Amino acid sequence: MTVRVMPGRARGVVRAPASKSVAHRYLIAAALASGESRLTGLTLSDDLLATCDGLRALGCGIRFEGTTAVVSGGADLRPHGELPCRECGTTLRLLLPLCLISGEAATLTGSEKLLSRPLGVYENLARERGFRFERGPCRVTVAGRLTPGTYRVPGDISSQFVSGLCYALSCLDGESTVSLTGAVESRSYIDLTLDALRAFGADDGWADDRTIRIAGGRTFRAGAHAVEGDESNAAFPLALAALGDPVEVSGRNPATRQGDRVAAAYFRQLRAGAATLSVADCPDLAPILFTVAALSHGGVFTDTARLRLKESDRGAAMAEELAKCGVAVTVEDNRITVAGGGATPPAVPLSGHNDHRIVMALAVLLTRLGGEIRGAEAVAKSYPAFFEDFAALGIKTEKIQENA
Repeated sequence: MTVRVMPGRARGVVRAPASKSVAHRYLIAAALASGESRLTGLTLSDDLLATCDGLRALGCGIRFEGTTAVVSGGADLRPHGELPCRECGTTLRLLLPLCLISGEAATLTGSEKLLSRPLGVYENLARERGFRFERGPCRVTVAGRLTPGTYRVPGDISSQFVSGLCYALSCLDGESTVSLTGAVESRSYIDLTLDALRAFGADDGWADDRTIRIAGGRTFRAGAHAVEGDESNAAFPLALAALGDPVEVSGRNPATRQGDRVAAAYFRQLRAGAATLSVADCPDLAPILFTVAALSHGGVFTDTARLRLKESDRGAAMAEELAKCGVAVTVEDNRITVAGGGATPPAVPLSGHNDHRIVMALAVLLTRLGGEIRGAEAVAKSYPAFFEDFAALGIKTEKIQENA
């Protein structure tokens, strides 16, 4: 799908979609809890539906009543066919350890791009503990039985590996610990996992700055929980507000632990002058931060190496698209510099790189410049109503034929 965005100013109030990060974690905890849980206020994105499909393949019952998920959990987790992860790294990394509870072989499938993303933590675990781990272009097969104990995980890789282990170890009889080595990045996402576990009755938490204690014993309790607003996706309308549009975003939790809660503060720094900002704990904000920098005074962004491992190589993708708009971007190993003040309307369509956050960041950019985005359907991965919400704020868009 190609979308043309007309230059214009946004105005009004938009509600933040439900947090994808929290929803994934609540769904899995609810699947582990005996009885029926109700999760309200969900945004039914492609990624969230992937986790639902994976949990169903493990024997969990999930049905939807509008935007409420009714989860029948507590069954013994064992594979009932392949687990389809689609293009969702969170689904793959959080569910894979749960496949090591029954001891039966399980196959998780997904796009070739998804299965090209790193799984080294689990590969090393399989090698150390004698599990089967076979990887193909669009699938990974595992078999083995996870046991309680001490697990050492690098702290500077995706927090999803840590979170996946926390869920699986919580299901075992006996206490375990997860010890993080090296620098710890994306700690806020680990906190979200521990919050979800505790919300459903598990007695898990930090023993110290680098050690997570998992009580085990599968003490999960079913319950009713509302999913808070998504700070990652709220960042796009918040960027419009930072750029001077009278836009408000409702439905956010002022006490949220989501790492992307820093978006508004980061935007203020970029609008005030060329700022140097770390994205170590908020890598999903990087594309929209680059956009605001390009439309402001520029900026320097550190801890960017992990951007290569997302749905696209986000640093390179944004550099390519911003160059079409006359903006110079320098991409280094772990640092990206965006020039400010010189953005011009693109003479050719922009590409979404099959990455939802790239598409949404470019859409904000084009509210100032005007232009087209190819591959705009990628927003369905996390924010299916993105362009509808844009329209409600007064931004005019048009879907055009791909061959026009």
